[in-house]
Amino acid sequence: MVGQILSTLLPVFLIAGCGALYGRYRTPDIRGLNVLNMELFVPMLVFSVLADQKAPLQDYAHLALAGAVVVLGSGIVLYPLAKVLKLNLKTFLPPMMFNNSGNMGIPLLVFAFGDAALPAAIVLFIVEMLLHFSIGLHMLDPHTSLLKRLRLPIVFASIAGLSVNLGGVPLPEWLLETLNMLGGVCIPLMLFALGVRMLEIDFSDWKIGLLGAIACPASGLLLAWPMIELMNLPGLQVACLWVFAALPPAVLNYMVAEQYQQEPHKVASLVLLSNLGSLVVMPIVLGLVFAQGYL
Repeated sequence: MVGQILSTLLPVFLIAGCGALYGRYRTPDIRGLNVLNMELFVPMLVFSVLADQKAPLQDYAHLALAGAVVVLGSGIVLYPLAKVLKLNLKTFLPPMMFNNSGNMGIPLLVFAFGDAALPAAIVLFIVEMLLHFSIGLHMLDPHTSLLKRLRLPIVFASIAGLSVNLGGVPLPEWLLETLNMLGGVCIPLMLFALGVRMLEIDFSDWKIGLLGAIACPASGLLLAWPMIELMNLPGLQVACLWVFAALPPAVLNYMVAEQYQQEPHKVASLVLLSNLGSLVVMPIVLGLVFAQGYL
């Protein structure tokens, strides 16, 4: 089991470490890389996985619902805690809700459970992203229109992929292979960018960062448990949901907080210290998943 956990986590953190090492001596344009990733490589991966007829998406409807409950429920569960501690709700709750399903989630699930987990990873990623760009941005700015928020390449790629899959439209293998190869660029690039971002850790707000490192996975796992009990999910999807629920906040939370000037220094601590905390959380969660024999 230890070997399985190490073989899963080491590639994730080694690639992120390469990003941190490179960023230590250079100043790469991470914003430009992230834009390229989110506008080209990620949509290609999303479309190719969703459009592939080998992945019957109707089998992932319950997983998508469970993922949505984990994301939105985390905000509801942690709302009383934020009120008691007199935390700014717009600062604290979004990072607790919208997790790192892209930069860490997709690579981690693929490394942990193989290529068979990629459709589940993509479905959970799309659920988290759509909720982040709709409800998440509404929490920060209620006046921006929903259509403007959803006018994103990943949304169009999701709709196109779903249409092709559910409509039974066959795509040539050479096209799917091309899209898979280009989309595959996004996974290591996500981890590399995450490593560079880790250099921006601000320890001045370590208390709220430490709170987030505990509260984010705890709330997600608390909500995943009843969903797994209620829904008859296949073993692989159960394993993916456990890992998804324990993921730390998405780096995108910091970028959005910076854009809306919503205490970005505190959000940075929440995001980055929680991602560091995943070094402890993820081996425990993966150990429990492997021990339960879901696969």
